[in-house]
Amino acid sequence: MTVLERPRRATRGVGVSAPRPDGVPKVRGQFQFSSDLFAEGMLWGHVLRSPHPSARIRRLDVGPAWAIDGVRAVLTAADVPGAPTYGLEIPDQPVLAADVVRYMGEPVAAVAADHPETARRAAAAVLVDYEPLDPLVDPEDAISAPPIHPDGNVFRHLRIEHGDPEARGEVVVEGTYEVGMQDQAFMGPESGLAVPAEDGGVDLYIATQWLHVDRDQVARCLGLPLEKVRLHLAGVGGAFGAREDVSIQVHLCLLALATGRPVKMVLSREDSFFSHVHRHPARIWLRHQADRQGRLVRVDARVLLDGGAYASSSTAVISNATAFATGPYRVPNATVDGWVVRTNNPPCGAMRGFGAVQACFAYEAQMDKLAAALGMDPVQLRLANALRHGDTLITGQRIEGSAPVAQVIEAAAGAPLPAVGPEALPEVALPGGAGRTATRSRVRRGVGFAVGYKNLMYSEGFDDASEARVRLELADDGPLATVTCAAAEVGQGFVTLARQICEEELGVERVVLAPPSTTRIGSAGSTSASRQTWMSGGAVAEACRAVAGRLLERAARRLGTDPGRLVLAEGAVQALEGADALSVAELLAEGPLEETVTFHHRQTEPLDERGQGDAHVAFAFAAHRAVVDVDLDLGLVKVVQIATAQDVGRVLNPLQVLGQIEGGIAQGVGLAVMEEIVLDQGRVRNPSFTDYLIPTALDMPDVAVAALVEEPEPGAPFGAKGVGEPPTISSTPAVVAAIRAATGLPLTRVPVRPADIALATPGDPRP
Repeated sequence: MTVLERPRRATRGVGVSAPRPDGVPKVRGQFQFSSDLFAEGMLWGHVLRSPHPSARIRRLDVGPAWAIDGVRAVLTAADVPGAPTYGLEIPDQPVLAADVVRYMGEPVAAVAADHPETARRAAAAVLVDYEPLDPLVDPEDAISAPPIHPDGNVFRHLRIEHGDPEARGEVVVEGTYEVGMQDQAFMGPESGLAVPAEDGGVDLYIATQWLHVDRDQVARCLGLPLEKVRLHLAGVGGAFGAREDVSIQVHLCLLALATGRPVKMVLSREDSFFSHVHRHPARIWLRHQADRQGRLVRVDARVLLDGGAYASSSTAVISNATAFATGPYRVPNATVDGWVVRTNNPPCGAMRGFGAVQACFAYEAQMDKLAAALGMDPVQLRLANALRHGDTLITGQRIEGSAPVAQVIEAAAGAPLPAVGPEALPEVALPGGAGRTATRSRVRRGVGFAVGYKNLMYSEGFDDASEARVRLELADDGPLATVTCAAAEVGQGFVTLARQICEEELGVERVVLAPPSTTRIGSAGSTSASRQTWMSGGAVAEACRAVAGRLLERAARRLGTDPGRLVLAEGAVQALEGADALSVAELLAEGPLEETVTFHHRQTEPLDERGQGDAHVAFAFAAHRAVVDVDLDLGLVKVVQIATAQDVGRVLNPLQVLGQIEGGIAQGVGLAVMEEIVLDQGRVRNPSFTDYLIPTALDMPDVAVAALVEEPEPGAPFGAKGVGEPPTISSTPAVVAAIRAATGLPLTRVPVRPADIALATPGDPRP
């Protein structure tokens, strides 16, 4: 990997590549993930899932399951004591299906037994008499089809009207684009441990992205008060949005309460594919109109997302896909219709990029098509229309923060290209790799470019907040700061960043993080939407500053001066003028200091009936240039290099920023050329990593970070923006643009499959 060299500003605090405290244990296999949990006398849980995408349940017989020795509980919908449904935004999903099933994999019964294999066999022994129905699988049909759920088939329809509806441009291009269903493909499948408590409640140790919202849904389904449902974060083996929704949480707690014993569940990879949401498949039509100089005049769009059987976060995903449908460009006139609908396909929800990924693939293909129609360089066309600070979006919102779109475009476009072409590469480096399948003369190289953007944090009036507590005390070997925050560490690095913030604000060398739990602190919100650096980082920073203020007050009393004349630095409080100073250790001898802070971002508002409103807090931008080699005969693609530049506000940990960029690009490359859940009339045909392919180390290109653009964001802690999502958004269209350049094919769908290239035309598509 080519990396950006940055000078070290200090040995600790923000701006330093501090190592992850969980890094070494994870590499050595010593880190305890949720699948490693154990409790004395625990049982094992298993869930029976529907084999049909749509069916009525005519009869259900649990007798054969009970007849198996070692079975301790067999639960159906009738055994749910509280609300029968749950949901991240809309409680429309049954805990266990009662009368109908609406997607392949829907839970029907839950079993607990002495051994995991016994639990699996008992679940398989439950007799279910299904009456299969014709599934509703086409999202276009779903808009007007008879409802398959009491809440209807349309989760949300959003229309944006901006500018003059009669405005027209001299050059017009249009196209329809499709995005397949992508899986988050985290390494650690869903797992957890529920332990019944003496007070009639339950403690759940679970890998999740949002402890408090999980708790609220679980308590509602159990019919218990919130204080009797206690969630504790277990080691998370990846998330990327799929752990925002409840999966096995309610089932585990039901089984533990029914048996009076701890119950553990670890899903197989196949069951994991069925238990969590996926990225929404999309069908997007766009028409771009510009003047002869390449300035955009008007964009019309229709965005259709398949939400699958249940709502999850679909209403928010379509908001993003619709609002960002025209890209990070100045568009004076636009009309965009966005639909997200219910089908009998697997439920879809949050995944890295959250609606912006689907939109970016479509609008960047259009920008290349427009550049070709104008006879204009694609990069120059983007620069001519790039958003700037102060510009107005199609939702009527003015960009008040940083928007270095031109800077990221120029930096990514200007990165050095690979020095060696396919004609000189070793055989193993050609498409097909060690198989030596490529004929060198039939390999073509292409270069493609894309730029994208996304909102940070929650939008449309959501009351977004995070709570953190910082306690500063004197331990045996000096001052010790303890941070308590419910932010879920899912690999993004908050466990490192929280320490760095404490070091920066309090000057202490020893910082520990209390285990996240709903019993210790209020909600930190979800680890999603690129928000934890801003929100929970902001909460920790504010709590540290409150503690520092009390420390200064304590010192001021002892020194007989005003706190405003004192400063905390290098482990001591000293006067701005004069030599008076007191060590932090001396001041803490009087007793510990503790402060709890709830941090909010500025208020946003819902989009109105015309799709207008100040809906988003801030935005992050990134550009990618991809270089690919394509075997024209076999349709195989080798991504050789991706150069990128990203708007980061301020770099708080350079090493972690680079890690997020690499990881995001890996998922973008996957969506471009290999990752798709294959559906056949609602049935999933590839629920395993044997058939659902993800990039390996051999598939990853060289990642050249051309620039990390640091324009501090007003209102953000230390000016930093979240960096996890932008790498995924525009890397996919950049790769596909490069494949188009190599082949001359339109390629309007991702992932690009070998047949899309090899069977597109007889012979060489570019003689």
